[in-house]
Amino acid sequence: MSKRKNPCESTNPNAEFCDFLMELAEYEKNVSRNIHKYNAYKKAASVLAAQPKKIESGKEAKKLDGIGDKISKKIDEFIQTGKLRKIETIHNDEKAQAISMLTRVSGVGPVKAAELVKDGIITIKDLKNSKQLLNHHQLIGLKYFEDFEKKIPRSEIQAIENKLKALVIGFDSNFTITICGSFRRGKAESGDIDVLATHPSLKLEGAKKKHGETMLKRLVDNLEGLIIDVISMGDTKFMGVCRLSDDLPARRLDIRLIPCEQYHCAVLYFTGSDVFNKTMRTHALEKGFTLNEYYLRPMGSTGVPGEPVPIASEEDIFDYIEYPYKKPEERNL
Repeated sequence: MSKRKNPCESTNPNAEFCDFLMELAEYEKNVSRNIHKYNAYKKAASVLAAQPKKIESGKEAKKLDGIGDKISKKIDEFIQTGKLRKIETIHNDEKAQAISMLTRVSGVGPVKAAELVKDGIITIKDLKNSKQLLNHHQLIGLKYFEDFEKKIPRSEIQAIENKLKALVIGFDSNFTITICGSFRRGKAESGDIDVLATHPSLKLEGAKKKHGETMLKRLVDNLEGLIIDVISMGDTKFMGVCRLSDDLPARRLDIRLIPCEQYHCAVLYFTGSDVFNKTMRTHALEKGFTLNEYYLRPMGSTGVPGEPVPIASEEDIFDYIEYPYKKPEERNL
């Protein structure tokens, strides 16, 4: 959800490598729009962030899964010179810098940012003077731009979690609420708040679209005093803004309503990390299953997935595919 997710923290011995890899990833996503390179840089940063000691050479880095020849050479260049020519070139490219800045506004994607730059809009100040060019989501992103740029301390999310659960359970104690993402993985800071919710009455079999829509609206309506702005609200997903108190920044908040049969697969998926999820999916295939955010299904001899297996907990998923259980805080790959 967050526009700027960096897998590394300042305490990581490879934070400098991660920083330039994530900057390259953002450039490829927002300016070049090369998703393959974006994914490659992002994975390399995550892999390096998971290493307990500092990588001393590109050769050493290349031994790690997800780091190939080109990225290892960039690591060598940075070790030898303390900088990267490609990063310097990007920094000297005014168009690239403008696009990168504008895409930090929630709701502004690479295509929209390129259109704005073409129209001569290159700064946040320019954007504030051209609000007529923005849709509702982008206007909300601009309104709270400075707040959304600030990381959310873990203690603040815990306080939001307590308030959110108290408000929801206060009107219906049958709801189950989980905050996922980096918060669930134990990180000290997060970029946004990603909430999953389920209810025993929300089932796949005979599920009515209207039921989910009504339930989500009821849930959100009961969060008055916490939610301060709405970006969008569909049948099963709310996107908006919350604030714990007047002296704290506004925060991005998403709430997804999940059928109870899919809840544990969804919690696993939205907890992440991306690299951990890919590892799980690959292992599942090796064990004859296909895994996604909705289901775990056995693969038939013809390669066609069968009926979803019943899942009563996250641990069930690990057991089915014979993968050692990892606590959420052990999934920061």
